[in-house]
This record gives sequence, C-alpha cells and structure tokens, in this order.
Amino acid sequence: MLGYDYSSDNLYFITICIQNRVCCLGKVIRNESSNDVNSQLFQMDLNQFGQIVENRILWLAEQYKYVVLHNYVVMPNHVHAIIEINSSLVKDTKIKSLSQLVGAFKTTSSKHIHLAGYKEFKWQRSFHDNIIRNKRAFQNISNYIDSNPDKWQKDVFY
Repeated sequence: MLGYDYSSDNLYFITICIQNRVCCLGKVIRNESSNDVNSQLFQMDLNQFGQIVENRILWLAEQYKYVVLHNYVVMPNHVHAIIEINSSLVKDTKIKSLSQLVGAFKTTSSKHIHLAGYKEFKWQRSFHDNIIRNKRAFQNISNYIDSNPDKWQKDVFY
C-alpha cells in the first residue's frame, strides 16, 4: 500500500511463492488420523526442503522478538503465514519492515536449501501481503491457512 509504514505494529497475512511455482517442499497426503469430523482430511508431508522452510518461518519469531507468528502452513510450492509486528515486545530495537523480515526469511531459507543440495532453488520475487484489520478477517484467514492442504487441488498456487 503506497505510503504505508510496514514496520508499524499490525497483523499481516503473507504468501510467498517459489519461482515458477515449482513443487519442491513436500506433498499433500491424506491425514490417516482424521477420525474427527472437524479434522483435516489432508496434511502436508514436508520433505527436507519443506522442513528447512518451516524451520526458517519459526526462526523469524525467535530471531526478531517483536515478531509473533500466529499461524502458517508450508505448502508444496508456497507458504502462507500470519505475522504480527509488535514493537511493545522489545525496547530500543530497530523494527524491520515486513519486506525486510520476508527478505531475511527468503535469504536464510534459500541458503540452507542450497547447502542441502538443491542449488537451483529460488523464491519468486516479492510476495503477497494483506493487512488484517479485524478479528473476523483474522479468523477467516487463519481458517484458510488451516484448511489449505484440504483445498490444494483447487488452490490458485497448485
């Protein structure tokens, strides 16, 4: 959003895609333990590269104490996450913008994936983001993230 301060306290829904939407982070499989009516029918089976991506998403909240990771899913060729920037969690710390945080995630995950042997791995340039403005939007987006594996066959990133 033109003129918006993306380092300000807020909740953000982000989507980060792999270049050319190459499916290389794992696969969607049937959830064998889904006996409950409310449980997911499908789940992600992350390969070593998907595990690296998941580790780096979690790393963001560990590395930057003002980042709260509310929800995420690593899909075969993209990642969805709800990230909160909350400057009240730290004192005297320069707050990185959302773009800088995503850049740190992309850089470190790419480096680890390259070291693991997938030298051609690349993230798509830029990322998609939405500011989450209220509780209803937060809940809808969180539900979307949770149900993403169930909707994989119909997903626009498939």
